Amino acid sequence: MKYKIGVLLAGSGVFDGSEIHEATFTLLAIDQLGHQAVCIAPNVDQYHVVDHLHGSETNEKRNVLVESARIARGNVKDLATVSAADLDGLVIPGGFGAAKNLNQWALHGPKGSIHPQVKELIHELVKANKPVAGLCMGPTVIASALAGTGIEATLTVGTTKAPSPYDIAGIMEGIRSLGHVAVERTIEEIAQDFDQKIISAPCYNMEASISQVYHNVYTAVKALVDQVK
Repeated sequence: MKYKIGVLLAGSGVFDGSEIHEATFTLLAIDQLGHQAVCIAPNVDQYHVVDHLHGSETNEKRNVLVESARIARGNVKDLATVSAADLDGLVIPGGFGAAKNLNQWALHGPKGSIHPQVKELIHELVKANKPVAGLCMGPTVIASALAGTGIEATLTVGTTKAPSPYDIAGIMEGIRSLGHVAVERTIEEIAQDFDQKIISAPCYNMEASISQVYHNVYTAVKALVDQVK
């Protein structure tokens, strides 16, 4: 049976949108496992636009749905038109756009707001016992979406015991502050919450090669497909 796996995109590019490697590896893994990816994104302006060559903010305005179409080769749906009934599962790639355009964790930590349609889709999927996976900063989106719902998720964003360019301990503490369980995992590992059908993987939250990230993404997507079954 071919499952429809949603891929929630946040634009195109690690600093202001979805992390392109993680998003592309997600699409590849879904295809390799014999299922159908359904790319979706909110039709909103990006929080800001970053020059990825120099790392500086620009004066441009870009739309998250339009930019996500770059990764999806044009085949992307407006999040407003998609419901939990349309999907068998959902993957949220990381990148700073996930934490700027889907929620605002990168700006305000766990107190940051979350896009209401993102919150609704994740909540409805979990309530329907359909699996959701978060990669890299994707777990912060899951944590924000389920905050205050009474649903306690077990999530990972990496480990403090291996090199990372980010404040893993701080992100984990933020996840705990929203009523969830934060666990440590290396780039070779994923976390699975079998009760809630939630999968998470560190990916580029850790110092890692592109090959290691691919394997981490594939492992997470394979776990999600197995939980659909």
